[in-house]
Amino acid sequence: MGEALARVLVVDDNEVIRQLIAVNLQLEGFEVHQAVDGEDCLARVGEIRPDVITLDVMMPRLDGWVTAARLREGAATRGMRVLLITARAQEDDIRRGQEIGVDAYLTKPFDPTELIRLVRDLAGRDRAGSAG
Repeated sequence: MGEALARVLVVDDNEVIRQLIAVNLQLEGFEVHQAVDGEDCLARVGEIRPDVITLDVMMPRLDGWVTAARLREGAATRGMRVLLITARAQEDDIRRGQEIGVDAYLTKPFDPTELIRLVRDLAGRDRAGSAG
């Protein structure tokens, strides 16, 4: 067995969607970890050190907007690739994601092939050099 393509943290409060994303990525050879919401993501991101984070927007406790903004503020997490996955696809939402600095946007319902393509693309682009 070869090394995993990249480490991905899947963040979604809906277990069915979280599992769907995780299974699709695992079948493609990604190392997948899961978090149930933004707080869980921020608590675990330091130990997991994912290459890519798939982040739902509408979540309890800490939504995807706030989570993405906090990831961009942290020195250790600033370079992590963030893919927002959401049913909210209005132009205002996309603009807000761009202002926060998310790397890509995928709308629900999504095509698993598109998800895999985006994650693979993001994982292949090193942002800040993962030294440490």
